[in-house]
Amino acid sequence: MRARGCRHYMGRVHDLEKLNLEIFRACYRNPTEVKKSQIVMPCHANHRQELSVGELLKWMDSTACLSAERHAGCPCVTASVDDIHFEHTIGVGQVINIKAKVNRAFNTSMEVGIVVSCEDLFSDSHWRVCQAVATFVSQRTTGGKVQLRPLVPCTQAEQVEHSLAAERRRMRLVHSDIMKDLLTNKAFQQGTVMVYDEAEKAVPAERTRVESVELVLPTHANHQVNTFGGQIMAWMENVATIAASRLCNAHPTLQSIDMFHFRGPSHVGDRLVLKAIVNNAFKNSMEVGVCAEAYQGEEPLRHINSAFMTFEIRDREGKPCMLPRIRPEPLEGRRRYQEAIARNKIRLDRKYIISCKQTEVPLSVPWDLSNQVYLSYNNVSALKMLAARNNWLLNSEKNKVSLYTLEEKQVLSFKVETEVDIPAERAFMLLSDLSKRVEWDPNYERCELILRVDDDDFLYRVVTPSIANQGGKVQDFILLASRRPPCDSGDPYVIALRSVTLPTHPPTEGYNRGEVLCAGFSILEVSKNISKISYFNQASPEVLPYISTDIAGLSSSFYGIFCACNTFLQENRGDHASTPQSQPPSSTLKSTQL
Repeated sequence: MRARGCRHYMGRVHDLEKLNLEIFRACYRNPTEVKKSQIVMPCHANHRQELSVGELLKWMDSTACLSAERHAGCPCVTASVDDIHFEHTIGVGQVINIKAKVNRAFNTSMEVGIVVSCEDLFSDSHWRVCQAVATFVSQRTTGGKVQLRPLVPCTQAEQVEHSLAAERRRMRLVHSDIMKDLLTNKAFQQGTVMVYDEAEKAVPAERTRVESVELVLPTHANHQVNTFGGQIMAWMENVATIAASRLCNAHPTLQSIDMFHFRGPSHVGDRLVLKAIVNNAFKNSMEVGVCAEAYQGEEPLRHINSAFMTFEIRDREGKPCMLPRIRPEPLEGRRRYQEAIARNKIRLDRKYIISCKQTEVPLSVPWDLSNQVYLSYNNVSALKMLAARNNWLLNSEKNKVSLYTLEEKQVLSFKVETEVDIPAERAFMLLSDLSKRVEWDPNYERCELILRVDDDDFLYRVVTPSIANQGGKVQDFILLASRRPPCDSGDPYVIALRSVTLPTHPPTEGYNRGEVLCAGFSILEVSKNISKISYFNQASPEVLPYISTDIAGLSSSFYGIFCACNTFLQENRGDHASTPQSQPPSSTLKSTQL
């Protein structure tokens, strides 16, 4: 009777906690969240009675700035904006809703997430227009940057964005290097030999050139007398639209704006010189380069910002039209032409790998150096999002080693978790070297390091034992391993794994090529010498047989493997930290002889 009463009491406590959580979610609002709603009037629209993108950019920037200042408690300025993809246009009479909130605060900068949706008041329908991520820097009124207080996420969604913000920041910092590396890549240069069309139908790039000057007035500035970043973007969008129109004598639709950075401030009284030209035209889209420079009096021009915008021309049915070819100018024009090809590849990689949901990304995306940063981001962000799920169900537990499962959209994931007597950093260094996993995991028969990409990313070929439903064939996997130390205290160490394809390592006879959707370790520091180690895996058909008996309760092999892992960690606890080594890429990418 006492045990039954205890279970009843614990059940009521659980129900009460669940109810309190639901009440919290219903009442909670992020303290940095700022909302703006605006009905689109004819003065906001273009000749097609659609909201001008320039007007939308101004609203987005001002809303995001207010959110940043709410957290910082002082004036903020726009430092950069990540890629923006516009999914729909907005008509006159419809309502635009903008929501901005701070995702994460770093030392002196913060990331602000922006979501734009549209509302039709007559049909009561809603749809998303675009979303963006902007970086703001806090500034004192007397000059100098402000040290920001940390932002504490309270909901699952906030925890995910808070964690991913560190990855986006990492990718932002290497964005310019990706372009340089791609342009110097011999394989890319050979695959993009420029053929300048001298036919009469090719449009000279010079014909699309636009230059305009704007005087910055107090109405264009914020409370710090700096020109609003959104206002500068609106002027840039205006000249870019004119340049795109001149290519094909039609009205273009802005599809996307590439990531850009503000190089310096503009002030009231500045003359802002805006220049635009079509850099290249592809089958159904064109890239327009825009530059904004400022001056006062006789001072030299100051570079404020450069951006690259992608436009389409659509027919009456809304389908993209075929575009004429462009004939670039000599020297600088040909450089811009070539760089536009590189940016188009990067643009497709970013949209294809990063913008898609995890379930929409093909399993084995081809790996190369040009998309490595984006694959690494997708690898780590997928694991972080999986780890942040709050609906894991405890499947079984043995001696404090717990097995959890999660089923969403017909995808089964599992998590094995325990605490280990070892410093988190040491566990991270040992587990991030997959070549050592053969010492404790019976599911790893062999692990070969193919390539050390950099200090944080590695390519491996893993061979696993055969299973009954594959005719006795052993399996192999080509895995990208991405590891990340904590960005702040309280963040876990992360080791993320996913499948990729390498042309130098195609499937071979006698091996069944397996796929890993998302897997890896999250290592959280509990105390100086205690770590909570969690292993996650989205079970693909090739992975599921290795864990199916554990999930069904017919065995507890997961416990034995984690015990072996613990023994391995304890035996190597005092070793010096090491990272996987490999030969130079030119030699390591040769086909492995099996």
